[in-house]
Amino acid sequence: MRDDTPVLIGAGQFTYRGDPLVSPSPTELLKIAADRVAADAGLGGKALARIDGLAVVGFTVDAGGRSMVPRPDNPPEALSRRLGADPRWSVYSHMGGNTPQMLVNLISERIARGENDLVLAVGAEFLGSAMKRARAGSDFAGWAEPSDSAPERIGDPRAGSTPYEAAHGLNRPINVYPLFENALRARDGRGIDEHQRQLGKLFAPFSEVAARNPEAWFPVARSAEELVTTDERNRMIGFPYPKYLNAIMEVDQSAGVLIASVRKARELGVPEDRWVYLHGCADAADLWYVLDRQDYHSSPAMRLTGQRALDMAGVGLADMAAIDLYSCFPVAVEIGAEELGLPFDDPRGLTVTGGLPYAGGPGNNYVMHSIAVMMQRLRARPDAYGLVTGNGWFLTKQSTGIYSTRPVEGRWEREDPYVIQRQIDALPHPTVIERPNGAAKIETYTVVHSRDGYHMGIVIGRDAEGRRFAANTPLDPTLLASMEASEQVGRSGQVRRSDDDKLNIFTPD
Repeated sequence: MRDDTPVLIGAGQFTYRGDPLVSPSPTELLKIAADRVAADAGLGGKALARIDGLAVVGFTVDAGGRSMVPRPDNPPEALSRRLGADPRWSVYSHMGGNTPQMLVNLISERIARGENDLVLAVGAEFLGSAMKRARAGSDFAGWAEPSDSAPERIGDPRAGSTPYEAAHGLNRPINVYPLFENALRARDGRGIDEHQRQLGKLFAPFSEVAARNPEAWFPVARSAEELVTTDERNRMIGFPYPKYLNAIMEVDQSAGVLIASVRKARELGVPEDRWVYLHGCADAADLWYVLDRQDYHSSPAMRLTGQRALDMAGVGLADMAAIDLYSCFPVAVEIGAEELGLPFDDPRGLTVTGGLPYAGGPGNNYVMHSIAVMMQRLRARPDAYGLVTGNGWFLTKQSTGIYSTRPVEGRWEREDPYVIQRQIDALPHPTVIERPNGAAKIETYTVVHSRDGYHMGIVIGRDAEGRRFAANTPLDPTLLASMEASEQVGRSGQVRRSDDDKLNIFTPD
């Protein structure tokens, strides 16, 4: 085996369940995870002072570039101080749930090229305690750490939606993912009640895995019926998803992995039974904005990154002993499984953690937890393979990894992500019109709820010329109730500008 082969040598997770008013600061959460990573590799905490690379996953509170929650100005710098490290490569990521797998892919490439020898990738989320502190009017002592320099950012900085999309509500995951789910249901010709039962059946096993996961935020097994039955505790969020089918972002969790060259792992004395190799990987994004997608029930990026990762590893789906599909909402699992060729009831299961609604959806860092658990699984099954996928924004950015304790043969080499990206960017897609007028049909839709009732109806439609548009519906409770009671995809109506000329309004016939 080559000395420059990248290998994951340690992984660690932390879930804080104590008093939110005295919860660890963001940097402390990172440090706890880092210490656990070192311990998992059989190294003392001082070993992390020797890292020559550090990648910190972007905090969710930094989405949009501004935050009202105190946090370090330069998270990698703040953590480096705690570790006593001075890495020559230090980065802080942009937003996206694909980020941890993307970082592992990139770090492995840097190690294989001789650019680094020992790199820590780590992330933390603290919205759980942050929101509780804010509501209680508590302080955030120790959370803000000023810096004279801004961190180097890594990843794609583009926002997930255009101003036109955002104006109509297509800028929040809880609004957008239901649009995909309803389109998928309509494509399959499934009735609403039948489809709701399928969603419960899909995610009940996820909750059962979370119940056995000591780091899960909600370690509670729930039945399929409980997951989809709406009540005070499980109110509808964005039709057809009640709360129990939504990723939970208000958590206090951190996780990280340590990646080394084989040469450095041996120099550090890390036992080889701790080593896990990245055998295959790929990264790509679907057509970036939601209104540009070919349709709302597929993901070429999921399909192509999965194929590429498996080809790079020289294995097939049948060789996977464990699988973790990104699971922010059911449709991410449904489309991911379909694009990869996995049945929903695969006996291997589709999660190793319990998924984002139950193990916890720590913003951009969930996949770091799934990689950490995958490493545990594979160490217990030498030579077996595991598949991990990550997804960012709105089924937009995709990252895939294939792992095993089986050593990599030959030179480790990652394909340039632009090879796949060029294929995706060349795909045909509908023309978008921002100011449609006249007869139109619903392509997909959702009804968004607040705690007090209906909040808005969102429609993606086609006008008489087949051009795609975004619109809202009139805020009519009777209309919105009917949209949840029967299939709306394909329903005709009229689209016009609102009286204040700010929005498109679609009114069904």
